[in-house]
Amino acid sequence: MRIGTKAKADPQHRFWGLYTHVWKLDVLREAYRLAKENDGAPGVDGVTFAQVEAEGVEQLLEALSQELREKVYTPLPCREVNIPKPGGKVRGLKIPAIRDRVVQGAVRLIMEPIFEEDFQPGSYGYRPGRSTHQALERVRVGLLKKLHQVIDLDLKSYFDTVRHDLLLTKLARRVQDDDLLWLCKRILKAGGKRGIPQGSVIGPLWANVFLDDVDRVLERIQVEATQGPYEVVRYTRDERQLLLPVDDN
Repeated sequence: MRIGTKAKADPQHRFWGLYTHVWKLDVLREAYRLAKENDGAPGVDGVTFAQVEAEGVEQLLEALSQELREKVYTPLPCREVNIPKPGGKVRGLKIPAIRDRVVQGAVRLIMEPIFEEDFQPGSYGYRPGRSTHQALERVRVGLLKKLHQVIDLDLKSYFDTVRHDLLLTKLARRVQDDDLLWLCKRILKAGGKRGIPQGSVIGPLWANVFLDDVDRVLERIQVEATQGPYEVVRYTRDERQLLLPVDDN
């Protein structure tokens, strides 16, 4: 809460000293709780939550804390799974091991309050407290305002094509912590040379960070196009789908 309050009060502030919070046991415990709540299949090591519970959760968390503190933590490669999509296509998911989900969850707990304060009102994808239904309601209101043309854009293979160097640069705008950025880079590289692992805990947040510049441009166009009290365009993004209801004229 303190991080989020500071981020909201000072949009230019770059946060430092964050890494020490990532390896704190209370943060790792909360990250584990959230990971278990979401359940999910095991990673490449085949370890399930039942096995973790049987062997001792605290033992796992203490080991992770030490690895992070000593900066010897190395994430396992993600397990690749294809799930069917409409039209006979498949979507590739990259599933991290449970131990790596816990670390990613800890990173997300620390970073998300910062970037949530930066995200735009038309952004709904993968954000806490926001849903697809709310995004559709935003579009519906635009249609009631006689914005009857809809420009629908879908970002093809978005997660698979994100450049790591550009994402790390965007993260560094708000994070002045070499150790935390080192950890972010390690997590990214575990998923391959390019892209954000779709199916990871941290992926949705980073996906929104990467697209935030696009959101800002289109939100600015929305404001600048307004004619007196009348909207001309209304921008909404849900996951990787961009919807722009616009005036018929």
